[in-house]
Amino acid sequence: MPDSILNQSVTEASVEARDLGIQYRRYLKKSVSLKEAVIGLFKSTEYESFWALRGLNLTIRPGDSVGLIGPNGAGKSTFLKALAGVLPPSEGALSVQGKVAPLIELGGGFNMELTGRENLYFNGSIMGRSRAEMDTRIEAISEFADIGDFLDTPMRSYSSGMRARLGFAAATDINPDILLLDEIFSVGDEAFRNKATARMESFFSANKTIVLVSHSMSMIKRYANRVIYLAKGQVVAQGAPEEVIEQYLEDVAQQSK
Repeated sequence: MPDSILNQSVTEASVEARDLGIQYRRYLKKSVSLKEAVIGLFKSTEYESFWALRGLNLTIRPGDSVGLIGPNGAGKSTFLKALAGVLPPSEGALSVQGKVAPLIELGGGFNMELTGRENLYFNGSIMGRSRAEMDTRIEAISEFADIGDFLDTPMRSYSSGMRARLGFAAATDINPDILLLDEIFSVGDEAFRNKATARMESFFSANKTIVLVSHSMSMIKRYANRVIYLAKGQVVAQGAPEEVIEQYLEDVAQQSK
C-alpha cells in the first residue's frame, strides 16, 4: 500500500511528490469477428501494466505558476488528475495542501441525465460547497457560461461547447488555493475565451498556485514562472521557462531527424 498522503511536515509546499508512481492497466487488443464487435460480445481480459508516472519527485511552492511540458504520453495530464484526487498513487507519496480547482476535461464529469442546475448542485457538494451557498451562485455561474434557458434542461441536449463553458464557469467560481489547467484556453467562441482569459488572469495576479499543461510554448512563457519538462513519466528538467523550453524544443528537433 503506497504512502499516498504525506504528513504536515511539508506544509510549506502546496504540492510535494516523492517517488510518485501511477500505474495503468493497458488492455491488449486481439482479433475479433465482425459479429462479436457489432453485438458487443468481445471484452478483452488480457492486459499489461503501464507506468504513466514513475519515481516522480518535485515540489511546488505556494504562489508558484508552474508550466508542465512534454510530448504526448509524458504523464502531464495524469499528474494533474493525481493532484485533483482523481487518480490515487500506485506507489510513493503525494501531498496537496489547499483547496483545488481542477479545470481538466471540462464538462466531462457531468451526468447527462441531470439538468445543468442539478449538476451544479452536485458538483458544488463535491467541492465542499453547501446547498445554501450554491443557491446564491447558480445564476451567476449560468450567466457566465451563457447557458440561457438551458439551465433546467437535461445536459444530454447541450452541445459539447455548452458543457465545457458550464464546467469552466463552475470550476472557477470558487476561490481556490491551487488551480489545475489542462489545455483550457480553447474553450468556447472568441467572446467566451476573452471572458475566460480575463478570469484566469485574475487568478494569476492573485498569486494563486497554478499548474498549467499546454502544448503552446507562448502560453507557458506568458503564464509560468517555472517549467517542468516531463517525458516517459519522469522529470527531465525543471527551472526557468526559457531554459527548459529551449531544452525541450531541442529534444523534439533531435527526435524528428
